Amino acid sequence: ESEDPLTPPTPEYAHSVRLDGDIILGGLFPVHARGERGAPCGELKKEKGIHRLEAMLFAIDLINKDPDLLPNITLGARILDTCSRDTYALEQSLTFVQALIERDPLDVRCAGGEQPSFAKPDKIVGVIGASSSSVSIMVANILRLFKIPQISYASTAPELSDNTRYDFFSRVVPPDSYQAQAMLDIVTAMSWNYVSTLASEGNYGESGVEAFVQISRETGGVCIAQSLKVPREPRPGEFDKIILRLLETPNARAIIMFANEDDIRRILNAAKRNNLTNHFLWVGSDSWGSKISPSFSRRKASVDAFDRYFKSRSLSNNRRNVWFAEFWEENFGCKLGMHGKRPGSPKKCTGLEKVGRDSSYEQEGKVQFVMDAVYAMAHALHRMHRDLCSGYPGLCPRMSTIDGKELLGYIRNVSFNGSAKTPVTFNENGDAPGRYDIFQYQISNGSIAEYRVIGQWTDHLHLNMDALQWVSGDSSVPASVCSLPCRTGERKKVVKGVPCCWHCERCEGYHYQASEFTCQLCPYEQRPDHNRTGCQPIPIIKLEWHSPWAVVPVFIAILGIIATTFVIATFVRYNDTPIVRASGREMSYVLLTGIFLCYIITFPMIATPGVSVCSFRRIFLGLGMCFSYAALLTKTNRIHRIFEQGKCSVAAPRFISPASQLVITFSLISVQLMGVLVWFIADPPHTIVDYGEQRTQDPENARGVLKCDISDLSLICSLGYSILLMVTCTVYAIKTRGVPETFNEAKPIGFTMYTTCIIWLAFIPIFFGTAQSAERMYIQTTTLTVSLSLSASVSLGMLYMPKVYIIIFHPEQNVPKRKRSFKAIVTAATMSSKLSQLASERPNGEVKTELCESVDNSSEYTTYLSHLRTCKMCSNAL
Repeated sequence: ESEDPLTPPTPEYAHSVRLDGDIILGGLFPVHARGERGAPCGELKKEKGIHRLEAMLFAIDLINKDPDLLPNITLGARILDTCSRDTYALEQSLTFVQALIERDPLDVRCAGGEQPSFAKPDKIVGVIGASSSSVSIMVANILRLFKIPQISYASTAPELSDNTRYDFFSRVVPPDSYQAQAMLDIVTAMSWNYVSTLASEGNYGESGVEAFVQISRETGGVCIAQSLKVPREPRPGEFDKIILRLLETPNARAIIMFANEDDIRRILNAAKRNNLTNHFLWVGSDSWGSKISPSFSRRKASVDAFDRYFKSRSLSNNRRNVWFAEFWEENFGCKLGMHGKRPGSPKKCTGLEKVGRDSSYEQEGKVQFVMDAVYAMAHALHRMHRDLCSGYPGLCPRMSTIDGKELLGYIRNVSFNGSAKTPVTFNENGDAPGRYDIFQYQISNGSIAEYRVIGQWTDHLHLNMDALQWVSGDSSVPASVCSLPCRTGERKKVVKGVPCCWHCERCEGYHYQASEFTCQLCPYEQRPDHNRTGCQPIPIIKLEWHSPWAVVPVFIAILGIIATTFVIATFVRYNDTPIVRASGREMSYVLLTGIFLCYIITFPMIATPGVSVCSFRRIFLGLGMCFSYAALLTKTNRIHRIFEQGKCSVAAPRFISPASQLVITFSLISVQLMGVLVWFIADPPHTIVDYGEQRTQDPENARGVLKCDISDLSLICSLGYSILLMVTCTVYAIKTRGVPETFNEAKPIGFTMYTTCIIWLAFIPIFFGTAQSAERMYIQTTTLTVSLSLSASVSLGMLYMPKVYIIIFHPEQNVPKRKRSFKAIVTAATMSSKLSQLASERPNGEVKTELCESVDNSSEYTTYLSHLRTCKMCSNAL
């Protein structure tokens, strides 16, 4: 009697799929999800459960039909449902070891007293599975005790690479340590350095995250903002709390996920409820791919033969799969008879539905690896049969009882091209090499969403950045960084304990950005460039001729030189006239030379510094003043000695002749020249670039000043001697202030010295008070040259301009007059002093005197007599 195809099958083992064969392989698949509220199993998993289970059945069918692989040997299977729970899978896997457990007949008695008989259980030689790493670890602990080899198609926990604990475990997928490296490579390629991790509690999730964290710590450059874990039994609202916790570090938008499918779905729903679907960037492991974010999968290729096989499955030709009827209802949304799993469904299944026509179909990503695992076991058995049963058809006696440890050695040595035409091999730990495809869930043609390959990873990342799509529609990769990159010229000040978070600090002052984290001070003669990424020479400046600071002193100096030249020319032209002779021709020419040099020094002070210019500056800086004040000092000293001598004697004092005056003057000048000579020997003239004078707070305004190596102290020493002469001359000018008004320029010299002292008293605070000014060089140079020119102008104007005026405009006054003897001069000075006293004694100062002189043409007279006014100076009393 034929069976009704619409009636769900009720096989002997309702919790498993059983295929008879000469060699039985076990299988572990997550046909159902984890149950809730204490139930071991939940809803059916169409892809991860049924697709993978059918892949094992399909692979066994292909092997049994292949005359070159295990000829005359039929493979069978015992496939169990793990319900995505490790404890339940452990209970189920005890079925695999029943045949290896000896039973004691004495422990069981039949009701009639006869000897009990036991059904012979299937002897499992190897197990394909499991999917979850936590399930594989739990099962591996049992299987190794009975030396049953195990090949997983999806478990990737790094812990399973421990060959001392899981020595009978192998896998056709690489461990998560490879996947963690691949995920780190893609995070680095995206320029993300601040990410969070999320793991499902258990070996797979926790081991994957641990591997990612360890590799990222060893590699550097990526920081973990948070590491969260989804508990095995999450409470209501747990996933919303996780989303809110992830939001505590909003800059860590990229979330690295090692989680199972159920947890991922709930996380995405929680993000949607909190309106954060566009905020996070989900990077999923091989267990899942997420929308608008990259995900990883072992490098795979769709197995077309499996697609044809699965689409041809129906209720009538696939009754060996005890869960296929439940899949049929779930896939087509209908109900199968009274025993259907979808009570209340309004639609009845007809049995004529077709996969791929009446429902969507896409091959699950692990189908390839399930088939590779079955083929790896088959190739190992084939080689074992070839070695142990050479030429024997079917199972030979030596393989009637297969040694699991011996079979494991064959498994570890297999090498063949798998379903994706890629080599299938195992290393000494039973791991497969790392090969991954990288997918992104993208929307194409406006509304169709699908996974698209955007890159591969085989030891190195190959990522097509142009193929990426983002919610914003922008081609630029969204940022997941703790701190934005610092601008050029800024250094990173890393937050303690979080090397990926930093504050940007600009390199201030004369510092430049030497590295990502340090600012360094530029060399003294350099300043930072515009971007503060290096240093450049500070521009060198000097006082230019066209500068206003130079134009004014040059103009004054030129006028002074012209005036001095005119005075000298006039004196030379009228050299033998009384006025010229009375002014002391020799000393006048010395004084005019000093005045000329005071004007001339302006030009070396402004000229571009060089060895020759610096030499001229040293020589002439104080020489002009020294000439001038040495001459004036000699004059005032002579006048003072003459009248002081006259109070005691009528004899002329010593050294008052013109020759003596020149000797004294040039002796004083020689002291200045000797000082300059010593200066030249001790410190030869040279130029320097002073970077401190205009080293402003803003480096852009910094300038190096090209100047002669003349310090302020050297300048004081150079001018100090001349100033000493000037002060001494002023003292003598004060002492001779009572000399007759017209006697040998005493009073004009006094006024000249008073004015000169005022000029130099004003010079000192201006010159030395600009030490911190950015315009120091200009101010000091201008002040010095103008002060020298003004000093020279005062001497020239007060001592010589009146004489030149008389010589040119009043020549009638420039005629010879009678001369007096030295005795008459002394007598006149004495009487002048007495008359001053009488004036103070007479009422209203009425003194009417007349000074009478006897003229002796044969006696010797001096030229000073011509400057005494004799009118109304003779006393009637005499």
